[in-house]
Amino acid sequence: MIAFIGGGNMAEALIKGVVRKGKKDIIVSEPREERRRYLESAYKVKTTASNIEAVKASNIVVLAVKPQIMDQVLSDISGAVDESKAVVSIAAGIRLSYLAERLKTGCLVRVMPNTPALVGEGMSVISMCECIHGPEIGIIKDIFMSIGRVMMMPEKYLDAVTALSGSGPAFIAYFLEGMTEGAVMAGLPEESARELALQTASGTLKMLEEGVSTQRLREMVTSPGGTTAAGLKALEEKNFKGIVHEMIQAAVKRAAELGKG
Repeated sequence: MIAFIGGGNMAEALIKGVVRKGKKDIIVSEPREERRRYLESAYKVKTTASNIEAVKASNIVVLAVKPQIMDQVLSDISGAVDESKAVVSIAAGIRLSYLAERLKTGCLVRVMPNTPALVGEGMSVISMCECIHGPEIGIIKDIFMSIGRVMMMPEKYLDAVTALSGSGPAFIAYFLEGMTEGAVMAGLPEESARELALQTASGTLKMLEEGVSTQRLREMVTSPGGTTAAGLKALEEKNFKGIVHEMIQAAVKRAAELGKG
């Protein structure tokens, strides 16, 4: 049995993926009655308002709550967690050592998924303590493979992962928002500008996925003295790459702060 502590958007994405793969033995702990009814109806899973009940019924526990309330949740479930339980946290910044101090199990896993999991295109990075052996590893990988791609990395990289793939969808969306607004200011209807921006992004990503490097793609589009060159010059004059570097570093710093808090 898999228990999800928290029934929010990311938990729902995981539940949807796991159910789609044929797994039915799922229990979700969620304080909001309306949300419990929705999850029961949409995915035919069992729900409860009790974190302890969910933990006792399961052998794999997925902590799908915000880092700000993690300490409260761990205090609630600590008495129900023993060595027979594998505990997986998807909360940004929450370190394995933090979990180990509060739970009586050595089977601890930290995962950084991202929002595209909601449409089955997620990128999840898994870190786990070296002591984990056995079938739990495969089951946990399968949970996250059900919502997209999975990468295994040491925990020391997770703050940077959080900044890049965890926060990245918001950064990319913000850039596309700016492109769309700029096109509207230039006279395009908003709906047309949005469609053009989204398809351009989608096609560009496809080229990159098929092996065209970012530098080569820029060279393919840019003609000397042309429109692309003029746009790139405007970005360079505003130190665009430097701003992006600062953006990632700010997110890394905040992830580290969450881990300490």
